Amino acid sequence: MKITRVEAIPFAIPYRKPLRFASGEVHSAEHVLVRVHTDDGLVGVAEAPPRPFTYGETQASIVAVLRDVFTPEVLGLSPWEREVVHARLGRTVGNPAAKAAVDMALWDIIGKAAGRSVTELLGGYTDHMRVAHMVGFASPEQMVDEAQRVRTEYGITTFKVKVGRRPATVDVAACRALREALGDDVELYVDGNRGWTASESARALRAMDDLGLTLAEELCPADDVLGRRWLVQRCPIPFVADESATRPGEVTRELLAGSATAISIKTARTGFSTSQRVLFQCEGLGVEVVIGNQVDGQIGTLCGAAFGAAHRLTAQRAGELSNFLDMSDDLLTEPVRITGGTVRVRDEPGLGIEIDPDKLAHYRQD
Repeated sequence: MKITRVEAIPFAIPYRKPLRFASGEVHSAEHVLVRVHTDDGLVGVAEAPPRPFTYGETQASIVAVLRDVFTPEVLGLSPWEREVVHARLGRTVGNPAAKAAVDMALWDIIGKAAGRSVTELLGGYTDHMRVAHMVGFASPEQMVDEAQRVRTEYGITTFKVKVGRRPATVDVAACRALREALGDDVELYVDGNRGWTASESARALRAMDDLGLTLAEELCPADDVLGRRWLVQRCPIPFVADESATRPGEVTRELLAGSATAISIKTARTGFSTSQRVLFQCEGLGVEVVIGNQVDGQIGTLCGAAFGAAHRLTAQRAGELSNFLDMSDDLLTEPVRITGGTVRVRDEPGLGIEIDPDKLAHYRQD
């Protein structure tokens, strides 16, 4: 079985409302559908969501690097030669979402060829993931309304609260309002997207010390090396490295330097193969992990759930798997459903993804 073609199809689906956080604002899911074809007729599917304000990738750059650089490197290889593919794509720096999509599409093919789900192939720990929902910037009242609606409609009881505004008292008030409205049986944690300084972060954490927060993610920039270490030493809860730890080497650097005490794994930027490398690093060092979300659509959500459910460590926490709820539509013939606060992985061979051709024709941008 050999790779014969790689498709990179740009598409755009509007959000029901803008997603706002400290590092940027998103109005439309301008993603890239990646399909890897083989001479056996098997096709692997994945999604590449660009985040230009985080990694520098755009929809156009992902299409271009897949078409002009990566496709020539992988044509003729077997999907089973994942390490060869990894080495060849690694010659080009950056481009994490493009690389991750190729890797996940190859796993989809392998699962189809083996007649097994990707979750089974990766580890098969469980068949579902608890879901955490991201609450973006808004007034405290609006944030409470959204969280209450999501809890009532989907049974979700874990919420990741976007913070990082100035003054920090705005976000402190929002977190306090969420705790008071939702009660103590709901898990809350915060993500600053590098929006505060180290001292602002420390003051905000002290002001929220009574709220029972469980994690604090990327409150200040990793480039503030001494300030970040100073903050993490004083942080009373696990401090999560996300966009500052996009490769195994960065994970090692952040953890051993004392700049983080937990790691966010996003399959949209490290695929399945490198995500396993990161996961096993964290397991060996005894640090917590969370399955993050790169504002993925339903394709990316299924990938995150498939990986998270496959491993004991990732299945212990709720994964950030609900961002697709903010999209006005998606490309799947069978939509992802959140029931009782969980997403079930699909038991079909591969990832169980089937693209609706009419929806793709409607939303594609090429």
